[in-house]
Amino acid sequence: MRIGIVGLGKMGLNMTRRLLKGRHKVVGYNRSKKSVNEAVRAGAIGASSLSVLVSKLPAPRVVWLMLPAGLPTEDTIDELKSLLEKGDTIVDGANSNYKDSIRRGMELEPYGIRFMDAGVSGGIWGLKIGYCLMVGGAAGTYRKVLPALKTLAPKNGYLHCGPVGSGHFVKMVHNGIEYGMMSAYGEGFAILRASEEFGDQFDFHKISRLWNQGSVIRSWLLELAESAFNKDPGLETLEPYVPDSGEGRWTVDAAVESGVPAPVITAALFQRFSSRGNGDFSDMLLSALRNEFGGHAVKKKVKKKVMKKKGAKK
Repeated sequence: MRIGIVGLGKMGLNMTRRLLKGRHKVVGYNRSKKSVNEAVRAGAIGASSLSVLVSKLPAPRVVWLMLPAGLPTEDTIDELKSLLEKGDTIVDGANSNYKDSIRRGMELEPYGIRFMDAGVSGGIWGLKIGYCLMVGGAAGTYRKVLPALKTLAPKNGYLHCGPVGSGHFVKMVHNGIEYGMMSAYGEGFAILRASEEFGDQFDFHKISRLWNQGSVIRSWLLELAESAFNKDPGLETLEPYVPDSGEGRWTVDAAVESGVPAPVITAALFQRFSSRGNGDFSDMLLSALRNEFGGHAVKKKVKKKVMKKKGAKK
């Protein structure tokens, strides 16, 4: 099939390459000409604008967006409303909020434009092993895009989850679970490292590799941990700062709305907040209170001495 890809970042460009390897014809557009040129070198048809991309696609068209969630996706869909025709399809592959996807699907209905939300997992490894695709939309829309899904995903790696919004909802929960798993691994290796008896003897690269050989906690994340420890055994080149894409927050919001207890995912999300120093003042107050009520020792900041340059005026 011929398909348009809008957004040729790491994910979008690799998805383009995988589609081309599957003998699909891809028209690619990105604000950066460099990314478009890379797609063209891989065999895609380049487009200099959204209107040019649409003109190079036969009706009924399929345009797959791989843009940052939020305004970039919103603005692009708004522009496509006036460019696409009845029967065309927009697929949103961003990490969009499922509520936004439901709204967008409803807003496109009067135009006769079909909408499908696709949660995409696989990261930079997707080009080689395929992407896990969690898809929401009407059955007819799903069937229309199915040839591309089969190429992008590994065997059994795609699923029609339900109506519009369901794909991004499943991807949201997927990412929430990911937060919890990553935190558990992080805590486990931190306990190993802190051992007074054995900490300096442990080889984390070997341990993570060992745990992936038949252990009940084996996983792809643990394989990635093995790779990370192989590159940097003590992770000394990294700062303990962990961003979040927003999907962990939405998962916790959904848990609150539905009354489902989710202490692990919630704690993992808050751990990421703490990594950015947002909990520092709270910890300072805890230290101060222990000193106030129990006279416990506190650790005070060491003021840095300011060295005066020679010849400086006193």
